[in-house]
Amino acid sequence: MRPFTIHEGVACPLPLTGVDTDQLIPARFMKRSRAEGYGGYLLHDLRFDETGAPRPGFPLDAPQRAGASILVTRRNFGAGSSREAAVYALVDFGVRCVVAPSFGDIFAQNAVNNGLLPARVSEADAERLIAALLAGETRARVDLETCRVALGALDVAFAIDPVWRARLLNGWEDVDLTLSRAAEIAAFVAADRTRRPWAIPQRP
Repeated sequence: MRPFTIHEGVACPLPLTGVDTDQLIPARFMKRSRAEGYGGYLLHDLRFDETGAPRPGFPLDAPQRAGASILVTRRNFGAGSSREAAVYALVDFGVRCVVAPSFGDIFAQNAVNNGLLPARVSEADAERLIAALLAGETRARVDLETCRVALGALDVAFAIDPVWRARLLNGWEDVDLTLSRAAEIAAFVAADRTRRPWAIPQRP
């Protein structure tokens, strides 16, 4: 997994509350192979009408948001089913960070597992960032080392679970996280052999 330290890129406002995983990628597209990429289906039914034509005015398709890698949205982003494909769609589209007041729990875990930063800000700060983007700001800087988001004249703090932060900063998968504690695990095993010798399996 690619480490996440500081990311600068085009930011897009998504002034919606409770965007769920079925909106992020409708279930009918999940039968496709991940190798084909899910990015084209991101927010499909919000971006396109029943004929497949783009819905006018959707923020993600605005020319000034081309190549957007940061989304700023409202609370409860990623609620709903546990489908990891919702994160795949974001990552395949090119999104590296979603800034919101809250996230669906399973979505946030899936995001971290795929190198996507779920940055939690206050509702007031989310509204300030969205307002600045709607007023014309286009680029943001997300610093995971200091847990700050900078956008124009705004600079706001975000929160993230410290274990998730360590994983993203180091680009660690689950196994890498375990291996990072190898010395502590070895020390525990050695001490446990002395404390509970009867618990050590014996070879026949």
